[in-house]
Amino acid sequence: MYDQGRITSSASICLLVAALVMFLSACGGGDAPEYAERKVDEIYNEAVDQLERREYLAAAALFDEVERQHPYSVWATKAQLMAGFAQYQNNSYAEAIIALDRFIQLHPGNRDIAYAYYLKSLCYYQQISDVARDQKATEKALNVLQEVMRRFPKSNYARDARLKIDLTRDHLAGKEMDIGRYYLERNHFLAAINRFRRVVEQYQTTTHVPEALHRLVEAYTALGIVDEARKSAAVLGHNYPGSEWYNDSYSLAEGIERPDKQEEGFLERAWGWMF
Repeated sequence: MYDQGRITSSASICLLVAALVMFLSACGGGDAPEYAERKVDEIYNEAVDQLERREYLAAAALFDEVERQHPYSVWATKAQLMAGFAQYQNNSYAEAIIALDRFIQLHPGNRDIAYAYYLKSLCYYQQISDVARDQKATEKALNVLQEVMRRFPKSNYARDARLKIDLTRDHLAGKEMDIGRYYLERNHFLAAINRFRRVVEQYQTTTHVPEALHRLVEAYTALGIVDEARKSAAVLGHNYPGSEWYNDSYSLAEGIERPDKQEEGFLERAWGWMF
């Protein structure tokens, strides 16, 4: 007579073995896996189609799939860059920068490397916010734009980078002015002076310099530092005689003459202070 416990145990083992056989059979046949290997040109062309439909996230995923399935193909290198472009088009700037940094690190000699740097600069440039907010993205945009100019001075991207550098520097100067005005309105004159001088000394070609000079006149006059107020007014009058800040500055710095009537050498001393 067979032991009942052994029969039950044997039956359980048989069921487990049968289940395992069925699982392995299912893996060996049936439907193909979701990410079955496809020809590289098929995946790449589908990604381009998704781009044209403005399905940017789907396009980025397909470009990534090109590299996953065919990592050593020429298409994979191009797909890395295009994945960054797709993320940029989707306004997913952080993801785009990651993809572009990877392309730059892996393919520094690629013929599209200038475009990769330029696109990276655009990712930061598009994130530039109002001067009342943090300007880290603006600073990063300026750094990468300058790198485009330095590395690829004869490229078409350098021409646009030059224009964007001017706009970016003007924005950074605007931030300094915003902080300086904040201090000036609260009678923190030394803190305000530091901000306005930074605009005059570091952002000389921006549109904010005339106002910065005028604000320096205001701050120095409030502190009773007449000589410095006069120097600031002199530089303002000599370089920006037609600006809206001209007359106000000379009214504040009492007794100062207009630049064309000043003693010889005074403007030179004022210019030396500025630079």
